[in-house]
Amino acid sequence: MTLMPKAKSKLAIDICDDSGAINFDEDLLRQAAQAILSDAGVKSGSLSIAVVDDATIHELNKQYLQHDYPTDVLSFVLEREADRLEGEVIVSADTAIRTAAQLNWPAAHELLLYVIHGTLHLVGYDDLEPELQKKMREQERSYLLRFGLTPPDAQA
Repeated sequence: MTLMPKAKSKLAIDICDDSGAINFDEDLLRQAAQAILSDAGVKSGSLSIAVVDDATIHELNKQYLQHDYPTDVLSFVLEREADRLEGEVIVSADTAIRTAAQLNWPAAHELLLYVIHGTLHLVGYDDLEPELQKKMREQERSYLLRFGLTPPDAQA
């Protein structure tokens, strides 16, 4: 009797750093996104993560959401069916640098938080209402803890 090897995930995660402003670990971002997608039952598809500057994310926020200001993260589900997802997460390195300085933790960790936040949006989490925001923050903390990180708001 021959056992078939367990099928591997057919999920591609590509990262593009258009800002060059933060030295970050691409594998860490990829692992975090992969964990969230796997936990949500996503087995195939692709995720594009773009690290951009404030000017770029401002323009995208204005173009796609009609918000005339820069933001920390944007996420777009391009296609979703059963266990397959095509999506994009766009994060601002400039915002991560500013916010990290205010919170006194590394900009690379703030950037990771943005990727986690954006990926959680892709799998259905939202933060528009207080109760939903609480669940989103709990998930963010949970994924950061997997990498040995505690978000600044939880360090007191």
